Order: sequence, then structure tokens, then C-alpha cells
Amino acid sequence: MSKTFDIVVIGGGPGGYIAAIRAAQLGYSVACIESWKTPKGEPALGGTCLNVGCIPSKALLHSSELYEEVVHHLGDHGITAGSTKLDLGKMLGRKDGVVSKMTKGVEFLLRKNKVQWIKGHGRFVGRSDAGVELAIYPDPAAAVAAADAKAAKPAETVVASQVIIATGSKARHLPGIAVDNKLISDNEGALTFESVPAKLAIIGAGVIGLELGSVWRRLGSDVTILEALPAFLGAADQAVAKEAAKIFAKQGLKIELGVKIDAVTTTKKAVKVRYASAEGEAKELAADRLIVSVGRVPNTDGLGLEAIGLAADERGFIPVDDHCATTVPGVWAIGDVVRGPMLAHKAEDEGVAVAERIAGQKPHIDLGTIPWVIYTHPEIAWVGKTEQQLKTEGRAFRSGQFPFLANGRAVGMGSTDGFVKILADEKTDEVLGVHIIGPGASDLIAEAVMAMEFKASSEDIARICHAHPTLAEAVKEAALAVDKRTLNF
Repeated sequence: MSKTFDIVVIGGGPGGYIAAIRAAQLGYSVACIESWKTPKGEPALGGTCLNVGCIPSKALLHSSELYEEVVHHLGDHGITAGSTKLDLGKMLGRKDGVVSKMTKGVEFLLRKNKVQWIKGHGRFVGRSDAGVELAIYPDPAAAVAAADAKAAKPAETVVASQVIIATGSKARHLPGIAVDNKLISDNEGALTFESVPAKLAIIGAGVIGLELGSVWRRLGSDVTILEALPAFLGAADQAVAKEAAKIFAKQGLKIELGVKIDAVTTTKKAVKVRYASAEGEAKELAADRLIVSVGRVPNTDGLGLEAIGLAADERGFIPVDDHCATTVPGVWAIGDVVRGPMLAHKAEDEGVAVAERIAGQKPHIDLGTIPWVIYTHPEIAWVGKTEQQLKTEGRAFRSGQFPFLANGRAVGMGSTDGFVKILADEKTDEVLGVHIIGPGASDLIAEAVMAMEFKASSEDIARICHAHPTLAEAVKEAALAVDKRTLNF
């Protein structure tokens, strides 16, 4: 006999578990289906983000920043330390401990909110007057095999009035390049190297490639990043991208743009990448390890969408309307499996919004005010339009920029690279975009998001009293710069 719930969420990542918790807060009976298992075979919540994505990468980024600070920069502060030794095993163990703490925290939250965790993979069976029926299998492979064999013997079945699909995304792999997460890794394998590779090659200069490249460079790797696109960080404001390229080159990250990968070959202990440069020159890069970081694709494997009359589009996304409703009544989709940026915080907001829509509320999400962050050093963050986008649209704007080298807190920290840039409408002064490269950018961008959500002007930001000395003063000064009246530069 099937278990019955008001709402079933497929996926226990940031979008899924948050949707489940919010739905439970609204008084619904809720189940969350998640099949993730740790390397030890233990069930875990949190999805890609908590297990092999956002959380472990940020833990390693912080550890590697501390290591580089001790090795190269403590002397600037008048601190002399003894010989420094890297214990990579302990560093990775700390990262795993952070992950375990976070995933167990999610499990506690589900229990606290009386959300039932169904350990397995959910596959649609069909719809009836009772609701949407799902079969539960041990993992996606078992669900696919069962469907191919026309077998109908799942571990259990559940029925729900409403279903929220929150199955996230997986690493995109390149044809002809077999990822074994040993010599050739995606984001998962790149978090578990047993030793620091002397030479590391990365295909893809996006967020993940830059972050992982930064981690291993700080720990001692000679890192080369190969990017197919002719422009560096094309989604970012050009001023930020130009500044980032200069800083990363100074740090030692070698980045080649406009390359075309011809072939990747391996031996027992090494990898060779043959490629053509932007000028068409044939080149070969030898490395101890290769990371393939070329984006992510929606994860809909084994969902059985066809059983309820749904189908992914040509890019693999599940079509939804502005409120994340699919064409099938009672079925919703959020996060990386739908349009919009593939970001955990966007998935969380959509999860809350869908739960509240089901309850009859009228939440709204503006995809134009979703912040982006790259956790390199310095950090990069932005929200809204870039200067090049506004020029393409033909929208008149004013720009204000303030460097961290003129910010007292940044100078005291010894972190003066970068700037804050604010773009505002020429007539109304409404803030249209904010772009930051510098210390604390991931936190500073929240003020910009708040301002844009409330349709603030640059004058509004400029008139707000910011504590001194703080990094946030750079945001105020950039707002003042829009009107050409900075006070400290």
C-alpha cells in the first residue's frame, strides 16, 4: 500500500530540503526523497552542493588561503613562523568533517519539521484521482533498469497531491574524455586528490575551474587553465573580468583563451592534452592531473517524466512558467533543472516560493536580482546588468567606481586588489547593476541585492551611514562616484 503525502519533494539538495521544510511549516504532510550516498555508502542529504560542491570547495578554499598566508604573507605583518608543512590528509579530513556536520544538520532540520526522509530515488509512475504516484528505487541506475525491463517492483510507492522536482544538476563531461576521478576528474574528484599534483591542467575557466585552480595553486601546483571561449569571464562586467585576469596572472594561474581541445591521452601517472591555441597553433600540455570543468547539465536521469506527460527540452531542462509550475497540474520544478542561473540560493528561493504558491500565497522571484559569486581571492560578486549589457540594450546609464586601495579597512588587512562598480540609470538614478572584485565581495553584494529589490537609487546608497572603517564603505563611495563626488579617492 502506498504512503500518501500532501507534498513530495524529489531531491534533498538546497532547493529540495528548503522546499520541504517550508511546506511543512505551512502545515502540509511532506516527504523528501533523496538517494545520495557518501563514499562510505551512508545515506546523506544536501545533494551536490553540500556533499561535493559549494560547501567542501569553500572549506578547501579557506584552508588553502590560510596556508598561502602563512607561507607567503605573514612576514608582511611582522610575524615570523617556523617551517610550514602541509598535511593534505588532515586538510581533506577537515573538509569532510565540515560536510558531515552540514548534512547531519539538514537531517536534523527535516526531523524537527516532521518531514519524512525517503531514502531512495523517486521515479514517476503516473497520475490518478488520488494524486501523483512515484516508485522508490535504491538509486537512479536501478530506476532506469527497472523501466527498461518493464519491471514494476520498487521498494515502495508514494502518492502525493503535489510534487516538487528538485533533482539539481551534474557535471558536464566532454565526448572522448573519460572522467575516472583519478587522473581525469570533474568537480567531485578534484576535491579528493591524494597528493598535490606538481602540474595541474584544467579545461574550463568558469567558476568551478577558477576556484579549484586557486585551491591547488595555493597548495603548490603549477596550474594551467584552458578555456574554449575567446573572452575571460564573459558573464561578468568587462572591467571586473579584466581586473580578475590581471590579478590571477600575477598569482600564477596560467589561463589560455580561445583554445580547441583535440585529444586527451593518459598513461598510468600522467595526462596529455593536445589542443589548438586561439591562433591555431598546435600545442601539447602535460600534467599530473586534469580537471574537466565545463559547466553542468540538469539531472533528470531515471525520473520517468514521460509517465506523467512531461519532457525535458533540447537542453535537458524541465519547462516551467514564471512560478515554477510545469504543464502537469500539481507538478513543479525548481533549481538547476529549470531555466535561470544554476545557483543554490536561487534554488532555495524557488523552493520557498513554490511551497507558498501551493498554500495560496503570491510570492515572486526576480531572476534579475540573483547574485553571482566566485570564491577566489579576491572574491568576485555581481548582481544585475553589466555595462556591456546596458550598452547593447541602448540604455543610458552612469557609472561609479571605487578602489579598495583607498579603503582604510582593506589597507589595514593588506587586501587592496579590486574595486566596487555601480551602474545607475542616467535619468532615474535607479541602481541597475553592482559589480565587486575584492575582499569580502560575497558578503558586500547583499547590500546591492537589497537595494535593487527595493528599486533604490545610487543616491539612496550614498546617503546611508556605513560604519568606519569597513569594507562596506567602498560600496557607499562607489555610489557617491556615480555622481562624481567620492570623498576618499
